[in-house]
Amino acid sequence: MNRSTMTQMLFLVVTATAGIYVFSGIRDDPWPVGLGIGMAIGGSAILVQYLFRKVQLRIVLGGIIGLYGGLIAAGLLTYSTGSLFHMTLEQTAPLDVFIGLIMGYFGLIVGIRAGREFHYAGSFLSFWLEGYRAVPPKLLDTSVIIDGRIADISATGFAEGVFIIPQFVIHELQYIADSPDSLKRGRGRRGLDVLQRMRTMPGLKIQIIDDDFPHIREVDAKLVALGRRMKAVIITNDLNLNKVAELQGVRVLNINDLANAVKPVVLPGEVMRVYLIKEGKEAGQAVAYLEDGTMIVVDNSRRYIGKNIEVIVTSVLQTSAGRMIFGKMKEPETQETSLRGERAE
Repeated sequence: MNRSTMTQMLFLVVTATAGIYVFSGIRDDPWPVGLGIGMAIGGSAILVQYLFRKVQLRIVLGGIIGLYGGLIAAGLLTYSTGSLFHMTLEQTAPLDVFIGLIMGYFGLIVGIRAGREFHYAGSFLSFWLEGYRAVPPKLLDTSVIIDGRIADISATGFAEGVFIIPQFVIHELQYIADSPDSLKRGRGRRGLDVLQRMRTMPGLKIQIIDDDFPHIREVDAKLVALGRRMKAVIITNDLNLNKVAELQGVRVLNINDLANAVKPVVLPGEVMRVYLIKEGKEAGQAVAYLEDGTMIVVDNSRRYIGKNIEVIVTSVLQTSAGRMIFGKMKEPETQETSLRGERAE
């Protein structure tokens, strides 16, 4: 039996004893009624605790304060109405109940909403106090966490502000990590490891929030909705999420765009030495790769696959998926001389 269960049982005993004590001054035999009412009250309290176990404290407090404020407003309203029309207490009793229900309900709803929004107000206030007023919070999606490069970028200090990770993103990572497919399972576990690494980085602000949108099923759509509500930036490397978020007015930082931006600049006419590894799509083409993964397509060079050759850059194609370099072989005579020199060595 755990500590929580023992505490609940002790609470039931206390409420049952209190019920018997209260009814001992009212009835000659207080045991059945007092015991039953005391345990019913205790059980109801435990049930409420169970129902609200996942609700954040600020929302519960906001609801209680709002309900109390609504009932106070209802009392003032019925008192002023009774005084205005010279009504007695018996005449205003039905009005008290009716207005109390309405104002209590509206107070409860307003209090819950205020409790939910207080989190964002507090976050923005903390940004201002700590000098982050110009840096919006950043939401991390599943793909960028699994990718892992965001941890390295954050460690360098280039990414500032607070990184926010919703619980529904963590749940998706757990779902992927529990997948029967070994590849997906490895990706999910890598994402969880990246999160753990980021949480232990000194100076990095990681905040996990419980905000959710139960009426929205897709995680990407939830991220966009949360980004609009919090006026946050979404960090991703998912091209589709990038497009959807921008269409809805949410700013996006794409890790792939950053990776392309920091690649060395290559201009037409430059000469580079590359190693051809496979055939290209067109006749006579061969393909090489730079150290950063950039593909180089060389015309009329298929017979040199498996060798190092010198290439003159003719054009560079930049796309959202990456960068491609097109080139042609240097003068064949020079190329042959260079290859013979390599064989001689």
